[in-house]
Amino acid sequence: MDDKDWRILKMLAEERNITKAAARLFISQPALTYRLKNIEEEFDIQVVSRGPNGVSFTPQGEYLLAYASEMLRRLGQVKEQLKNMENTVQGALRLGASTVFANYHLPGILKGFLELYPDVDIQLRTGLSYQVVNMLEEQEITLAIVRGDHDWSKERILLKEEPVCIVSRTPLEMSELLQKPHIRYGTDTSLQKMVEDWWKKNFNAQPKTTMEVTTMDTARQLVLHGLGWTILPSIGLSKDNTLFTQALFWPDGRPVLRQTWALCSNEALELQTVRVFLSYLKNDQLNGL
Repeated sequence: MDDKDWRILKMLAEERNITKAAARLFISQPALTYRLKNIEEEFDIQVVSRGPNGVSFTPQGEYLLAYASEMLRRLGQVKEQLKNMENTVQGALRLGASTVFANYHLPGILKGFLELYPDVDIQLRTGLSYQVVNMLEEQEITLAIVRGDHDWSKERILLKEEPVCIVSRTPLEMSELLQKPHIRYGTDTSLQKMVEDWWKKNFNAQPKTTMEVTTMDTARQLVLHGLGWTILPSIGLSKDNTLFTQALFWPDGRPVLRQTWALCSNEALELQTVRVFLSYLKNDQLNGL
């Protein structure tokens, strides 16, 4: 059993279908079935059982799958370390980023970074910030870019702070917020809690929420068409923004700020790709955002 077999087991676990797994691995279905049979003969077990809804792993197969996943993770770490022992900046950068950051900032950042370091292999995963932190904890990624404060005891680097604002098509007085239609959008719990805390410190009643949408992009478009107001971190506002914005402040006068963090393990900072990417983020790119 070698790394090709580990990848077969991992792909079967993802697809639960031999034909689809073979297609993703760029091998024929008979070739995949043959290697699977060899694995079963090597360990004298049945790895998967076949049914009308695809394949399912036996208890022995699940155990072998866990081993294969761990070995693939370790192999990736070894390759990273070996590549980073060379003088040139090359090798994999396993990056996770919050969906919001990935939507607004990351494409341009990655384009500029790869123009400088074309031999780096970017392996990107995105999700809500808490999901990205989970990926980091499970060592599925080596570097995480997340929004808001999260429980992480290892390396954490503040990349950016931005104001959180009331956004409307025309100027609004604070006293008008309770009467005007409010647009709520889906976001992670840290931003939601921050906005709720600010609201409770300023109002004794709930806002008049008339629309609930999934993304801040949709909320901004609705506001742009005069359908209500919302609260957005400034990342959600384009540089040529024509909307009226009013920054939020806590009762003691401090601005309400949304933070963007880079998180990684102490070991990850030994990787040249991680160090160079962090330097690019802090010194070359985010200053202009």
